[in-house]
Amino acid sequence: MTDSNALLPLDAVRRVEPSKPGKGAPVPAPSRPVARVAVDNPLPHLDRPFDYLVPATMHETAEPGVRVRVRFAGQLVDGFVLERVEESEHAGKLTALERVVSGERVLTGEIAGLARAVADRYAGTLADVLRLAIPPRHARAEANPPRPAETTAAPTEPVPGTPGDAATGPVSGQPGDAATDTPTSPVTDTTGGTPVPADGASAGPWDDYPMGPSFLDALRNGRAPRAVWSALPGARGWAGAVAEAVRATLEGGRGAVVVVPDGKDVALADAELTRVLGDGRHVALTADLGPAERYRRWLRVLRGQVRAVVGTRAAVFAPVAALGLVAIWDDGDDLHAERLAPYPHAREVLALRAHRTGAAMLIGGYTRTAEATQLIASRWARPIVAARTTIRSLAPRVHPAGEDAELAKDQAARQARLPSLAWRALRQGLESGPVLVQVPRRGYLPALACQNCRAPARCELPPTRLSALAAPGGAVDEPNADIPGMAMAATASRGTKQSGTKHVGTKHGGTTHGGLRLGGDPTSVEPLSCHGPLALRGGHAAPYCRWCGRVDAGWRCPNCGGHRLRAVVVGARRTAEELGRAFPSIPVRTSGRDGVLATVPATRALVVATPGAEPVAEGGYAAAVLLDAWALLGRPDLRATEEALRRWTNAAALLLPGAEVVVLGDAALPVVQALLRWDPITHAERELAERAELGFPPAVRMATLTGSAAAVRQMLDETRLPDGAQVLGPVPVDEAGRERAMIRVPRGGGAALAAALKGASGVRAARKAPDVVRVSVDPLDLI
Repeated sequence: MTDSNALLPLDAVRRVEPSKPGKGAPVPAPSRPVARVAVDNPLPHLDRPFDYLVPATMHETAEPGVRVRVRFAGQLVDGFVLERVEESEHAGKLTALERVVSGERVLTGEIAGLARAVADRYAGTLADVLRLAIPPRHARAEANPPRPAETTAAPTEPVPGTPGDAATGPVSGQPGDAATDTPTSPVTDTTGGTPVPADGASAGPWDDYPMGPSFLDALRNGRAPRAVWSALPGARGWAGAVAEAVRATLEGGRGAVVVVPDGKDVALADAELTRVLGDGRHVALTADLGPAERYRRWLRVLRGQVRAVVGTRAAVFAPVAALGLVAIWDDGDDLHAERLAPYPHAREVLALRAHRTGAAMLIGGYTRTAEATQLIASRWARPIVAARTTIRSLAPRVHPAGEDAELAKDQAARQARLPSLAWRALRQGLESGPVLVQVPRRGYLPALACQNCRAPARCELPPTRLSALAAPGGAVDEPNADIPGMAMAATASRGTKQSGTKHVGTKHGGTTHGGLRLGGDPTSVEPLSCHGPLALRGGHAAPYCRWCGRVDAGWRCPNCGGHRLRAVVVGARRTAEELGRAFPSIPVRTSGRDGVLATVPATRALVVATPGAEPVAEGGYAAAVLLDAWALLGRPDLRATEEALRRWTNAAALLLPGAEVVVLGDAALPVVQALLRWDPITHAERELAERAELGFPPAVRMATLTGSAAAVRQMLDETRLPDGAQVLGPVPVDEAGRERAMIRVPRGGGAALAAALKGASGVRAARKAPDVVRVSVDPLDLI
């Protein structure tokens, strides 16, 4: 007999056969039963694909690229199928897909790989980038099938960026690191439309540039040139040259993506593309189209019905098949920077896309940014510049208002907002056509000061809402009316303040907390003022606060007691009003935030516009006046001079050749000299050299951490920074107690810095840290 307590050998133990699926359990798909899904989850420590079981009922529909609904952390969330595989690396039981939202394969392999690269470049997550890349679904638009002649085969390859895909490895030759020019083979045009006829006799607008015809030939022959294009000024405009580059790309059998700053530029490029390519050969994508129309146009691109796209920054992810050209116009415009996490810049995304797909890239503008100059210096791109004789023949004549000869004629010109030189330019220009007046500030009078002591006029009303106050008598959680001292503040907010009474903003001893001032008596609580800047909306309006929005009709200066106000900054609407009185017989048109004009006729008119909203005049403007140069140059920004030159040249380029431009700035400034000589290239090269010497982007890579003081310092302590990293700060950024720290690394260490910051963000998210720290890589608002 055997001992009942003796252990049996392993061979004697019968293997337990896997049980059959229970009643109601999903039956796996007959092949590739595992789907790797990119779940819509912004947490950085969960930024990876997850494996799900594909039921047999979804075998035909759950293909790579479709939208699905899955159960994640107990909730139903959206996701995209990245690929289908035979086995999962997960040893446990897989959760089944809940349902396939749509059979439309909206996430192509190329866009998924690009989204992964952008997320890694900006220390973000794939889910955040996919929200920028894929527009929301509109079922009615999906229900409209493409025409049979325009239908293309759907991609069947797995989506890059998943485990086991070669595309997940490190990418060499990033933009700015090498001068590689990767050729690509011509691709047959399968759009089903009429082929675009080739025209080798003339390169159109590109004939004005020595390297222009060869650039078009390279596009037409399937090669991938990379160029930084300094566009010529004049009425011919930039849109026609871009349209010719798109046509050359289509002739080579490839597609094109053109990204411009705003809707006004989209309208100009759309009209030129229609003229050059014909109707139906491209689509324009903008946010103001509405969700249905935008999704319908986006589907036309996805389904291969069109191969050319023009749009704003969201168009960088347009799913153009066989991409041959990516182009961006005016890359220095801050509208190209995404406002949502992970805050990518359109120029950098397009450069990544050109590198990954072997497409050509064109960076165009009337000026050149330091980032574009860096690409040329690293030999990743080549310049396309016209000859100096051609530039001089097309450029306007620029005159600064502070020249010694003009000051000798007009002694008051130094203090006048519109000196006699500007008035002469306006009168002479109006004799032959429209005249442009650029005003840096919008509104009527956006900044005011006391007429007597020149102190800035600030709101003296109490805050509209106060946070809870831990007072000696207990926490104050009630509305403002129950807080001691707020009855008088409420009366003041209704405009019943008596003359000369300083009920708010008075100077007493004590500390502030929660929007209140605690005086010497611990039981006394005195309300603080809003202190927002006052402004005027019109000539007969009362001053209002730009922060709290309330009218402060009884304002008095807390320093001298005066009640009269003077203008510190004059806005576009006040300028238009003054010019209308000076030229009563001339119509005055305004273009700004309240309404942007795309074009104006060639008739006599005064056009007052804010920077970026200048309409295009038929044939060109007869003259232009650039007001308040100090407002652009005096901004506390690293890119202040670069931005000022960009805004001035964008306006001056709309003039007729040889027309007069008056800039109200000091002629001794290098940026004004660059405008006088129409030489933005030298200014950009000097700007890049100075930034390299001081250690500012794009010569280095930088990231900022913004949040509460404790959270920023804790994240700095926990982040494993790469070798050579330098930490600057943290320093306070606002009155709410937030701080910002900057991290600087050599240009080659940008990828390591982004990976370190993403890892630190993942650690904070995993332990559910209460305070959020915003991570931004290479932000525009660095200073």
